[in-house]
Amino acid sequence: MNEKILLVDDEKSILDVLTYALKREGYLVERAYDGEEALHKVDIFNPHIVILDLMLPVMNGYDICKKLENKNIGIIMLTAKEDIVDKILGLEFGADDYMTKPFDIRELLARIKSLVRRLNKTIDEKKDIGVITINDLNINKKKRTVSIKNVLVELTPMEFDLLYLLLSNPGIVYSREQLLNIIWNMDYVGGTRTVDTHIQRVRKKLGDSYQDLIQTVYGIGYKGVDELFEDGN
Repeated sequence: MNEKILLVDDEKSILDVLTYALKREGYLVERAYDGEEALHKVDIFNPHIVILDLMLPVMNGYDICKKLENKNIGIIMLTAKEDIVDKILGLEFGADDYMTKPFDIRELLARIKSLVRRLNKTIDEKKDIGVITINDLNINKKKRTVSIKNVLVELTPMEFDLLYLLLSNPGIVYSREQLLNIIWNMDYVGGTRTVDTHIQRVRKKLGDSYQDLIQTVYGIGYKGVDELFEDGN
């Protein structure tokens, strides 16, 4: 666990307790005592999550939320206020979650873990835009199409899933058993030989120019690569 958390509160006692609890859980922690210092720490510390008190000197939590609007940072807002309007404002200004003081440290830790999972999922989804392009080969996950020089390559659903899995995770070696579990599910009874058969079919359909994008790892299984090499290189 290497997530970085910035704590922003003008009460040292709260910062001390949170710093101890978060470091014990494995988080990297930085702290700030007012809004201006918080924005400065955001620039130099690059936190994944900011735990932000609403009532701060210099600049309040709402204004900080607005400043962080376009950054990929999770925000959990803390406040002594219990008015529902304050909670709604915090969420509308960009906070991802909201806790009212006093709060249980265990609940805060649970909410941090939940927010980390959501942020990681969002990052993964942004990384996987669903399009793979290697020279003249184009694979579109959403359209479930494969083309070479704009000419469609006809693949069965299983062949497409197999090709996309390997080429979207280049360099990762999958055993035949893993591929069966991922592509065909564990209850598929065709045996590992079906993996070899489908690999052969996909390679044949990709043709001489692109069949080497799927490589055999002898004694284990297969891996995809994202680059073609000329013979002799």
